[in-house]
Amino acid sequence: MNLFSNIVNAVLEFLSTGLVGLTGWQVVIYTLIVTHITIAAVTIYLHRHQAHRALELHAIPSHFFRFWLWLTTGQVTKEWAAIHRKHHAKCDTEEDPHSPVTRGIKKVFFEGAELYRAESKNLETMQKYGHGTPDDWIERNLYTKYSWMGVVLQLVINVALFGVIGLTIWAIQMMWIPITAAGIINGIGHYWGYRNYDCADAATNIIPFGILIGGEELHNNHHTYATSAKLSSKWYEFDIGWGYIRALEIVGMAKVKKVAPKPAFEHGKLVADFDTLQSVIANRYDVMAKYAKSVKHAWREEVEHLKHKAEPRFLKSSRKLMQREPGKLEAPHKQQLSELFQHSKALETMHNMRVELGAIWERSHFTRDQLLHQLQDWCARAEASGIKSLQDFSLRLRSYA
Repeated sequence: MNLFSNIVNAVLEFLSTGLVGLTGWQVVIYTLIVTHITIAAVTIYLHRHQAHRALELHAIPSHFFRFWLWLTTGQVTKEWAAIHRKHHAKCDTEEDPHSPVTRGIKKVFFEGAELYRAESKNLETMQKYGHGTPDDWIERNLYTKYSWMGVVLQLVINVALFGVIGLTIWAIQMMWIPITAAGIINGIGHYWGYRNYDCADAATNIIPFGILIGGEELHNNHHTYATSAKLSSKWYEFDIGWGYIRALEIVGMAKVKKVAPKPAFEHGKLVADFDTLQSVIANRYDVMAKYAKSVKHAWREEVEHLKHKAEPRFLKSSRKLMQREPGKLEAPHKQQLSELFQHSKALETMHNMRVELGAIWERSHFTRDQLLHQLQDWCARAEASGIKSLQDFSLRLRSYA
């Protein structure tokens, strides 16, 4: 009887403490560390390395990340990369596997992982977008064939190490990527936040500090420069994933292939030349972001006399429409702006000049000489417009080098 009691007590003690017997706070810290490693694996290996080829990884971190993702998520590299590439190719359209624009924010936020699983069964997606991903023996015979086995092994390890609380740790690990990546990034990252660049889709930066989700919070920056290994753009933004990549690069475990271009300037340049043209086209997202700021300045200059000609609600919605990329305006929006322009020729000029500027890098059939002539003509008309914000922008524009 004593032997039986001793066995029962030993089992109960094991279930309560496991092999390591951590305190409550130690368990919390451990959970945060392992989930953060998983996030790092997703953003560095799956996202920037595999899906976008923004960097090369040495075999050691590459194999570690593959093993870790198999152990903690059961994610297959080819499936993740293919679905993400399709997301970029078809972003915010009906063919996008997980866009809140077409499927609704609730659907993507709460069922993002299910949308991934459904798309992973689409053979056309896998064949068209899954190229270049690992296809070695261990990938075919373990990571892909037995993708479920890793998370089961993780469950056993957690219970052995921590006892019953290991079940909670395992559950958090299983929910971490579906919530943060599939839910928050794919959902909120196309629904709410701020935008540095007016890229073609609805991607937003959720917050400027990319720590909890490895830098993926800076989603608008990423969709603007998809092949950049660095996701932060402004001086106040922080991408912890980029910090890890630089650390790997310093020790020879990674090689960055591409980052977003940074514009250079030759101040005092009197005339836009071919270097200006090339730089403006290469940095067009930066150009349009700065133009949007010029529109804001023009609005502030005009708003005082507009208050006497239009009601506040009309002005508030019109201000937002002035910031929107012209190609995304629908018929009612264009009509509202037409009404606004009846009261302000300056704002009409700002809007029309924006359309003309954007057309310069869209005219691929024009010769380089023709594009340069259009840029020079644009600058001349901007500086003769009498609109200070437009004149200041033009002076900056022709200094791109």
